[in-house]
Amino acid sequence: MKRSKKERQKLLIDTINDQPFITDEKLAQIFQVSIQTIRLDRMELAIPELRERIKSVATSNWNETVKALPIDEVIGEIIDLELDYRAISILDITAEHVFSRNKIARGHHLFAQANSLAVAVINDELALTANAMIKFTRQVVEGERVIAKATVRDSGVKNRTVVEVISNVDNEVVFKGEFEMYRSNEKEGIENENSN
Repeated sequence: MKRSKKERQKLLIDTINDQPFITDEKLAQIFQVSIQTIRLDRMELAIPELRERIKSVATSNWNETVKALPIDEVIGEIIDLELDYRAISILDITAEHVFSRNKIARGHHLFAQANSLAVAVINDELALTANAMIKFTRQVVEGERVIAKATVRDSGVKNRTVVEVISNVDNEVVFKGEFEMYRSNEKEGIENENSN
């Protein structure tokens, strides 16, 4: 069933509000129109392109600085960071991330995104992965966008913090990881525990 332009644009606004990191290509598939139609709708509605939406979300949400590693060593683009609480990063899967014969992403890229996010969210100059339990739940292919969300929990062990990372593609879980992080200070970890 073809929607009217007015209906499509209302649904477009709702969809982008729910999923601000959705691509024009994915929107075109959802609404069964051309990518150009989606772009024209966005222009009429004054909805910025994806890159600008990402920057806007990052600017409004990210007011802290990564301490445990240089920002250019984080795999993916951090768009939200609250040290010792949560972090979000985005990784667009391109040809450099996939096997050439089947276009499936190499697992170490998904692991690296999750692990570097687990390190980045720790409020300490020294944070190292002591242990990791990971599970890949489905293959990721070239052209997909992986959104990793890290949540910090207390481990109950001195100088250790647990970071859970769940990575999604279009709201479908593709990777789960639980990272036990060593940190050089226990003060921050205790403060985090007391705030929960």
